[in-house]
Amino acid sequence: MGWIEENMKSTHIRQIVSQAISLGMVISSALIIWKGLICITGSESPLVVVLSGSMEPGFKRGDILFLYMNKDPIRAGQIVVFNDGRDVPIVHRVIEVHEQRDNKEADILTKGDANLYDDRMLYTPSNRWLQQKYIMGRAVGFLPYVGWLTIIMTDKPIIKYILLGALGLLVITSKE
Repeated sequence: MGWIEENMKSTHIRQIVSQAISLGMVISSALIIWKGLICITGSESPLVVVLSGSMEPGFKRGDILFLYMNKDPIRAGQIVVFNDGRDVPIVHRVIEVHEQRDNKEADILTKGDANLYDDRMLYTPSNRWLQQKYIMGRAVGFLPYVGWLTIIMTDKPIIKYILLGALGLLVITSKE
């Protein structure tokens, strides 16, 4: 009888280890995909969620934007995402570009499509123009409404914990 009991304990431990490895593989796969997107797009954040209505009617709150960053100069009319030290990146349209002749840098002025005024009051107090180094990427595509899940999880953290717990439980209790 002792042999059967020992064998069952051994099987149970192996199953727990196997499930922990499966969970680790899911998490590491997600990180690998994210880092791959960063390398491919050249943007530190290849996906962003529109959090306000400042870009309506083009982009609505909850839309996910795909970003791409390269060495091409930024031009007026392009939609960019920038972050000059704020908690949340801002998605706005470039309305004016001042290229400096002595170096290849440019000073940029942005504005939300639904806003009345440009973004000078959003930039750091010492800057009246946005420096190119704060641009995270240019919008090259979008998925409407898909970002609402992120907005809801940010606004109501309990939903995030329930969802993550349910996904973790699903991975752990799966047989394969």
